[in-house]
Amino acid sequence: MSEAHDAVDIIRAKRDGTGLADAQIDWVIDAYTRGAVAEEQMSALAMAILLNGMTRAEISRWTAAMIASGERMDFSALSRPTADKHSTGGVGDKITLPLAPLVAAFGVAVPQLSGRGLGHTGGTLDKLEAVPGWRADLSNAAMMRQLGEVGAVICAAGSGLAPADKKLYALRDVTGTVEAVPLIASSIMSKKIAEGTGALMLDVKVGSGAFMKTREDATELARTMVDLGTDAGVSTVALLTDMSTPLGRTAGNALEVRESVEVLAGGGPEDVVELTVALAHEMLAAAGREVARDEVAAALGDGRAMDVWRRMIAAQGGDPDAALPVAREREVLTAEADGVLTAMDAFAVGVAAWRLGAGRARKEDPVQAGAGVELHAVVGEPVRAGQPLLTLHTDTPERFARAREALAGAWSIGDQAPARRTVVLDRISAEG
Repeated sequence: MSEAHDAVDIIRAKRDGTGLADAQIDWVIDAYTRGAVAEEQMSALAMAILLNGMTRAEISRWTAAMIASGERMDFSALSRPTADKHSTGGVGDKITLPLAPLVAAFGVAVPQLSGRGLGHTGGTLDKLEAVPGWRADLSNAAMMRQLGEVGAVICAAGSGLAPADKKLYALRDVTGTVEAVPLIASSIMSKKIAEGTGALMLDVKVGSGAFMKTREDATELARTMVDLGTDAGVSTVALLTDMSTPLGRTAGNALEVRESVEVLAGGGPEDVVELTVALAHEMLAAAGREVARDEVAAALGDGRAMDVWRRMIAAQGGDPDAALPVAREREVLTAEADGVLTAMDAFAVGVAAWRLGAGRARKEDPVQAGAGVELHAVVGEPVRAGQPLLTLHTDTPERFARAREALAGAWSIGDQAPARRTVVLDRISAEG
């Protein structure tokens, strides 16, 4: 079949800084998805996009073309509005687990399509698979039924959503173009818009444990994604949140589920509660439910969110009362001096958890449900020499040495407590 455009012309245009026309974008995404544009040609185009960027109109069209490569879900038959959340990934980021049932407790359906961990950042599905019997794979019909009956679902995205993205994502990973903001934003937003949610909350992490290390880069990504959602008619808001130190006191699959259940029971770490409530308040507002922040927080302590959690886990085959897996081996690292914990590097903790078996280097690698890192002190707390600072968990003790290497220099102890940590750094919406 003869093609409507020439891939080389499109590559040259972007290489030379020329904007791409809608028809060129539509064609190149479609042709790449069906194999008419070669991998090396799309590699060259991705590099040109990394170097020369894209306008808002180009990114919006690129995203629309990726959505058009597959199916779109439709939740209009539900009797309640829908809202979803996406996090750009971090260390100890278990927020989806308490957040979905909390939002659902106020009559907003949460269709949370989540992913698996890769490298030092954890994956929501890996965490939930630590719950005995719980399954990630649901048909669209089962997902709709659960949203109607329970109000929340956390599951794997089907292969029918934005198949162009799956192909392009793998290519970016091996061609040094992962960092291209237009490609990151369109990758995330094509799946989220195709998912069909009415409102979308973006948690854009910034700091050592995040993909975006600087406030400037995180702001650019957040603004790009908010614009994409807005252009597609989805009510979209982003919060920039701190990922210089781990969220909560755990990094690892079963460890994070246990901590999430503590939050749903009205306890848990202060920063996890703060961010969960902030995101829930935003999601409810975006879905048209004006609920006072205090009322949102109250639902964590009075059992409303926990009731939804238990029903959500059970609906996907899990046993909410079952004991969670525990690693066979533990090793404790202690504080070397008296003082105040002034730093705990998120990236180092994430790498240690990964090396202990909580994460994977390749998509097909297995993970250990009980592996990870437990923090006995967080930044700002006093510590005494010799007291436990971290506990490392794994089924395979030969992993301890490399985890300790990752944690060399990860924390510091000083005389004075640092300023209180602010989890939410900024808010970005369509209005500015």
